Amino acid sequence: MSYVIPAPAVPSVPVAGGGLFPVHRVYCVGRNYAEHAQEMGFTGREPPFFFLKPADAVVPVADGAVGTIPYPTLTGNLHHEIELVVAIGTGGRDIAAADAAKHIWGYAIGLDMTRRDLQNEMKKQGRPWCIGKAFDASAPIGPLHPIAKTGELTRGAITLAVNGVQKQKGDLSELIWNVAETIETLSKAWTLQPGDLIYTGTPAGVGAVVAGDVMEGAIAGLGTLQVRVQQG
Repeated sequence: MSYVIPAPAVPSVPVAGGGLFPVHRVYCVGRNYAEHAQEMGFTGREPPFFFLKPADAVVPVADGAVGTIPYPTLTGNLHHEIELVVAIGTGGRDIAAADAAKHIWGYAIGLDMTRRDLQNEMKKQGRPWCIGKAFDASAPIGPLHPIAKTGELTRGAITLAVNGVQKQKGDLSELIWNVAETIETLSKAWTLQPGDLIYTGTPAGVGAVVAGDVMEGAIAGLGTLQVRVQQG
């Protein structure tokens, strides 16, 4: 049986050292650093919650390159959120936190770009805020690094600068819900599949960018991710 329209290309992320990682789904964890939760008006260790981005929202950026994303439509308040991304290599359901690392293929640096004004308006109305998070080119990502080479990442600096000025700074050890706990919780709600990406949350210091700005994110052991915002 043939497709009645051309099948879309499979979204993918480059792997450090060569190869491509096919993307199945993109899960994101909300408010997973205490200081970021506070700057968004919340406190404490609330139960983890999640939202999704479409797989084709991923914008792969090669190591050493400066990627580009368009300034999106409908917004005047585009925010940067630097995050550790976890790539699932072995799927499963009801995965125990103690076994989570066995399901990780590798790690990358990612940006969860957010149309903050649209997200906030949807929150006020009690409506889903997909329009604020799940838009085109909202998930830039650097090369994946295999866990076999990095080991489990449970601590290490995570930062983001805009035009050379540091805006976000934290440590992976400050995650409210660590990677293992996140995988455990996610796998109770969805059957995780090979190719799934998990954006694990952002530290404090999120803020707006405009066309022409260059964001540079860094995570210890994963190098850097550079992305320029272009006029849409």
